[in-house]
Amino acid sequence: MLLTAENLTKSYGGVQALKGASLELRAGEVHALIGENGAGKSTLIKIITGAVTPDGGELRLNGELIAENSPPRAKALGIAAIYQQPALFATLTVAENIALGLEAQGLWRRVDWRARQRRAADLLAQVGARIDAQALAGELSMPQQQLVEIARAIGAEAKVLIMDEPTASLSAEDTEHLYDVINRLRARGVGIIYISHRLEELPIIADRVTVLRDGCTIETHPMAEVSRQDLIRLMVGRELSAVFPKREVARGEVLLELQALGCRASGVKNVNLQLRAGEIVGLAGLVGAGRTELARTIFGLTPADEGAILLRGKRITISSPAAAIAHGIAYVPEDRRRHGVVLDLPISENITLASLPHFTQLGALDFARERTTAAACVAQFAIKTPALFAPAATLSGGNQQKVALSRWLTAKPSVLILDEPTQGIDVGAKSEIHALMCDLAEQGMAILMISSELPEVLGMSDRVAVMQHGSLAGVLERAEATPQAVLLLALGNAAPAEPRDRQKNQGQKS
Repeated sequence: MLLTAENLTKSYGGVQALKGASLELRAGEVHALIGENGAGKSTLIKIITGAVTPDGGELRLNGELIAENSPPRAKALGIAAIYQQPALFATLTVAENIALGLEAQGLWRRVDWRARQRRAADLLAQVGARIDAQALAGELSMPQQQLVEIARAIGAEAKVLIMDEPTASLSAEDTEHLYDVINRLRARGVGIIYISHRLEELPIIADRVTVLRDGCTIETHPMAEVSRQDLIRLMVGRELSAVFPKREVARGEVLLELQALGCRASGVKNVNLQLRAGEIVGLAGLVGAGRTELARTIFGLTPADEGAILLRGKRITISSPAAAIAHGIAYVPEDRRRHGVVLDLPISENITLASLPHFTQLGALDFARERTTAAACVAQFAIKTPALFAPAATLSGGNQQKVALSRWLTAKPSVLILDEPTQGIDVGAKSEIHALMCDLAEQGMAILMISSELPEVLGMSDRVAVMQHGSLAGVLERAEATPQAVLLLALGNAAPAEPRDRQKNQGQKS
């Protein structure tokens, strides 16, 4: 056995993150590790990489006990991790980021810049990344940053490689490249711990799967012997009736309308779209189609310089996020750690940050009211935290997403823009957030949901707007939004007429 974690325990204050977690990893194996947010996956991985010291249990590599583990010790032993949120230095080049930790260190060491560039280019090619090694990391998209992280880990020639949601921000093409890389690593005897909430990809890539729940190891199975429904049942401890609990809601007035909207700086051009009260509009498209750029333009992060934005029929100017908030428009961004929450601030302050005027009197903050509101949000969203005053950085990714969502709902917006709202969130939490979206729609909110997961777009949307090269390629009603129709629009082809015609024919027959 390559790596063995046996009966690990760990507590943070009053929260017991691990109550007896165990995991065995074989050489040349891809071992999936799954569980709901808060199940203990992150804590287990931090123990393996030396970032956290367990309260009890043992960790062994090739049968040898790892005593006094630490990040440098784990690295020396050949343990590497690729985390869900890339940890690159924005002001350094891609080649420099890859070189960190791979090249020999020393105060007077001379850098072979050409060799560094060649090595970075070779590692990027291995993961199928079309990225300039001389580009600044801060200029890369999230999927590109993640590919750089994967290239760096491969360069470290790790014996144990931990991948935390590696495909969360990747396109289908980049995901296939990643699978090829994983298969090559498996053939070289590397053991891979693969954490993913995309259960549909596990049969493709994983050999075995271990399920964590409430800090405990529930079961381990060969991947071929369990179904998706089996895994869901093991993860949540109950049958999950619907991941996409969409409810029909009567659509009301047009709350937000975009007329020939454009922003030269972000590549958005000539977008015409309406959002109605009680409606969820899914925004689909391939990576780089301009979905996030459109959201940032609506919210004033990259203000529009063409066209118009109308709110309830009246033209408005959104030159900044503050202006968007004042008009009742909220935006939960894709990268929650960089833009969704303030990691160093307490949970209570994160929740009230977008609506501070409602918690102040004569310039003084009403702390009691802030605590009451934050406590209500923690209860409503089932945010797992030892205290309201715990920093947001101490929460799991899913719980951070809930805090980010709570912040904007506290501001009571009429239009809510959600960019990848369930990215990196387990199926149980996905169902909860989807149900909340339906609740908000029933209350008359208009929701624009950006998602790279086509089942989510099709399952939750009243209409699907498809972007292509910064423009709107077309809008499909729920009944005509098939995977084929969405893909055709995303690729720049006309939507097929068949679904609409079939709908009409069925109506005539009935």
